[in-house]
Amino acid sequence: MRAISQDVLGGPEVLKEIELPRPEPGPAEVLVRVHAAGVNPTDWKHRATGGLLGEPPFVLGWDVSGVVEAVGLGVTLHKPGDEVFGMLPYPRGHGAYAEYVTAPSRCFAPKPANLDHVRAAALPLAALTAWQTLVDTADVQPGRRVLVHAAAGGVGHLAVQIAKARGAYVLGTARAAKHEFLRSIGVDEPIDYTTTDFAETVRDVDVVVEAIGGDYGPRSLRTLREGGVLVSLVLNRLADFDPGGARAETLLVEPDHHALTRIAELAEEGRLRAEIDTVLPLAEAAKAHERGESGRSRGKIVLTV
Repeated sequence: MRAISQDVLGGPEVLKEIELPRPEPGPAEVLVRVHAAGVNPTDWKHRATGGLLGEPPFVLGWDVSGVVEAVGLGVTLHKPGDEVFGMLPYPRGHGAYAEYVTAPSRCFAPKPANLDHVRAAALPLAALTAWQTLVDTADVQPGRRVLVHAAAGGVGHLAVQIAKARGAYVLGTARAAKHEFLRSIGVDEPIDYTTTDFAETVRDVDVVVEAIGGDYGPRSLRTLREGGVLVSLVLNRLADFDPGGARAETLLVEPDHHALTRIAELAEEGRLRAEIDTVLPLAEAAKAHERGESGRSRGKIVLTV
């Protein structure tokens, strides 16, 4: 099968197309023929640094939408021919930049019927990250105030929609040029971080979704009410800062069949959609990474296989 791999760490140019043996599903696993693979910031960070994967060679990618080709012993959830979408186990289950993947069957759920494979592949990792932040960790309820940083980004724009589906009041940071988009997905209060210091102007927030890093986490603690929670999606040093009467958590996304099913329901109801920035063929994975690292993308980048 075709796959995109790398032998060394570095820039997008290290990604190259290779041939690998087609995998076979083990017990409780499924083999999925990949139709589309989502691209996420964690992909290019691992490409450049090795991150949680260590040294290459490795095949990147965690987001998949495709068709079940075969099932392993004991699988009852899916059958050959089923259209599914899901996230490979993070981080060690990487390998979505390929024609086939194997993973535990409960990493996948039925693909939303109203989405094609491109739009379905844009959802899993980012939407699960947003869900596990807002629902599992912060338990967002109607009327809560939620601040989403990088609200036009991959996780951010999905977090906005999930928070709105939960009845929250949403504040979102982005450049002014993206504010019309933010309003279109439900942001109640867009904030231009280039002209406004959110840490000085925003108060009484119940939940902060922080995916930028640097000083954003510590500064965001100042916006929280007592009992609020900041969920960091980057490995920063929040433990070095006093959250006062609030709570600071760091989250790494996990596969979750139940949450994927709920995400699919929101998509089918028209309450959750992935904004697609760029679609490229698998062979142009390097261009996808270049686009993502440019900081100019809005929403998600997807590879077709």
